[in-house]
Formats: sequence, C-alpha cells, structure tokens
Amino acid sequence: MNGHTEASAAVAETNSGFLSWYDRLTNQERRTFWSCKIGYALDAMDTQFLSFVIPTLIATWGITKGQAGLIGTVTLLASAAGGWVAGILSDRIGRVRTLQLTILWFAFFTMLCGLAQNFEQLLIARGLMGFGFGGEWTAGAVLMGEVIRAKDRGKAVGMVQAGWALGWGMSALLFTVVFSLLPAAMAWRALFIIGVLPAIFVIFIRRFVSEPEIYERQKAQSAATGNEARFTDIFAPALITTTLRAALLTTGAQGGYYAITTWLPTFLATERHLTVMGTGGYLAVVIAGSYVGYLISAVLTDRLGRKLNFILFALGAMTIALTYTNLPMTDSVMLVLGFPLGFFASGVFSGMGAFLTELFPTRVRGSGQGFCYNFGRAIGALFPFLIGAVSQHMSLGHAIGAFAAAAYGVLILAALTLPETRGKQLES
Repeated sequence: MNGHTEASAAVAETNSGFLSWYDRLTNQERRTFWSCKIGYALDAMDTQFLSFVIPTLIATWGITKGQAGLIGTVTLLASAAGGWVAGILSDRIGRVRTLQLTILWFAFFTMLCGLAQNFEQLLIARGLMGFGFGGEWTAGAVLMGEVIRAKDRGKAVGMVQAGWALGWGMSALLFTVVFSLLPAAMAWRALFIIGVLPAIFVIFIRRFVSEPEIYERQKAQSAATGNEARFTDIFAPALITTTLRAALLTTGAQGGYYAITTWLPTFLATERHLTVMGTGGYLAVVIAGSYVGYLISAVLTDRLGRKLNFILFALGAMTIALTYTNLPMTDSVMLVLGFPLGFFASGVFSGMGAFLTELFPTRVRGSGQGFCYNFGRAIGALFPFLIGAVSQHMSLGHAIGAFAAAAYGVLILAALTLPETRGKQLES
C-alpha cells in the first residue's frame, strides 16, 4: 500500500503544474529565491548598461572601438576574479553576507561609472564594477543551491538564472526612457547613476534571508574540529579531476556564448549587410528567446538530468551559430532566428548553478563553484579577441562558427565525463 501511495504521489507531482515546485517552498525558501533572482536581475541590468552607451561614448568622448572593447574585456576579466574571490568568501563568512557585499560593490561602482570624467576613470570604475558583478552570481548560486531541496534544485536555480534576461530587458527599457528625456551627453551618466539603486535591495536581504542550514552545520562542525576549509582543497586528489572537468564545462559554455554574442552582430551588419541588427525589435526577440530558454532549460535539467540537458542546449547553440554564419538569410529570417539564438545560447547556463553546487562538498562549495565558473569566464573572455585575430586570415563568419563549434564541443565532452548529479542530496 505504501509503495502504491508513493508511486501515485510521484506521478501526481510529475504531472503537476509548471510552478508546482514553488508551492512546496517554505517562506524562508521563497524569500531566498526572490532575493537571488532579483539580485541577479539587478546585476544584469547594471552590467548591460555599457552595451547601450558605447555609441554615445564614442561620439561624445571620441574613444575608439578598441578602447570600447577594452572596457568590455576588463569588465569580464575583473568579474572572473570577483567570482573567484566571492566563492572563497562565501565559504569563510557566509553565503548571505557575501551576496550583500557583492551587490553593494557593483551598485556603488556602477554609479561611479556615471561620474567618470575620462576614459581612464571609466575603465577603472567599470573594472571594479565587474569584480562585484562576478561575485554576485557565485554567492547567489551557492546560496540558492543549498536552500532548495534536491528534486527541485535545477528548476529553482535555473529560474534564478533567468533573472539575467529580465535585467537585460530592464536595461534596454531604462536606456530608451532616459535617452528620450535627456540629451545623450547627460543621459549616459544618468543611466549609470541609476545603477546605484540595487544597493537598497540589500536591506531586504539582510532582514529576511538566512544562511542555509547545511552551511551552518558545516561551519559548526569545522569550528568544533578545528578543520577549517582551504581554497586549495578543490585541487586535492579527491577533487582535482572534478574541478578541472567542471572548469572545462564552463569554459565551453561561456566561450561559445561570447563567440556568438560579441561578433555575430558585426558579421551580420558588415558582411551580410542586414539592417535589422540595430533595431529594438531584434533585441526584444533575442531577450525573449533568452528568457524562455532559461525557463525551459530549468525544467529540463530536473526532468532529463544535468548532462543530457547541457548536451541538448550545446548542440542547439552550435547549430544556430553555424546556421547564422554559413547560410544566406534575409532580415526577416534573421529576426525570426533571434529567438532560438537567445534560447539556446542562454538556456545552456540554466543548469550550471545546480550542477556545480552538487559537484562539491559543502565545506568548499563556494570555492569550487567560484573557481570553475569564473575560470570559464576568464578563458571565454579571450574568445572575442581570438576571433578578431583569426578573422584576419579567414572570413569572420567562419571564425565565429569554428570557435563556437569548438567551445560547445568542449562543453559536451566535459559533460560526458562528469557524473550525473540530478536529485543528489547535499552532504556536509
């Protein structure tokens, strides 16, 4: 009878609604979910402001495209360092406290970007902003992964990841409003200054979000035994192969993403002479595809498993990249393809937070997750430069396709070698 009851409950749960997992959350879990999701959306909003104001900076300050690109590269490299440090801090001082610090950090330095008086000041402020931007993802992903029960972890952490698309949309909306109300020379500064607002959100986190129980138990155990975790433990014999393979997984995901998103607009505008690239309609389609991709991937990572979900989305992203760069298309076709572009390139990240959470023990979970994700970000940040260099000797389209295919190939190989962790109970 008990077996029949459990089986019926499992069937009912499988057939329940899209957000049935949310109904099972406690009040504390819901507060944690929303704090991480909103925090990540605000993180994305502040980060994406730069992409909208670069043309204005080129026009008003006379900076070159190379200098504009340098700002982007420095931001990514600083974010990789910030994510690495935040992972270590989250193991030392706590997930929630680290989340608070990183939000305050990126909000403050986003505001300073708006007060910069020259290129050098903007470069420094933006680099420091990136340090906090990278740290916020690490702290939030670890916190969320530890709070949510095993069977719902992929969905919950993936839907937190979907906050990126919401923040991207908010930045586009704010850009439109601010630049319609103010002259461009003032509007770009106002946009960055608005970026200080996420700091207010820290008050909510401080009051309503608590450290995960599993983390508190681990800290108490470490204090009692005097066996404090060290960052270097992720390179110990028991974990080093997991660490290296997980780092390759994230390198593939982020290298492919940067290869596509950085150079594809230039390729389509300069070599294919498509005009829709600069329209808000195309951007809206890509953002919508990204958000839906995050949501669908979040569900599938719990349904199909972490590894198969990574492989499916990597194959989809690889296919769409090769389609864009090798097949002729019109403006209208490219507009339609913007949806699957956003869907696959972004959706591949949905399962990342849950998977990395499950690969590492609690005592070094922040350190392991912070290192692996941000190692991938640092290496992936080099892809735009490498594509630009290689395109001197082959067509830009072929360079994009080759690097994207190689990156997603690395992701697939890494996924195949790593253990399946769906439904894994976290251990101290």
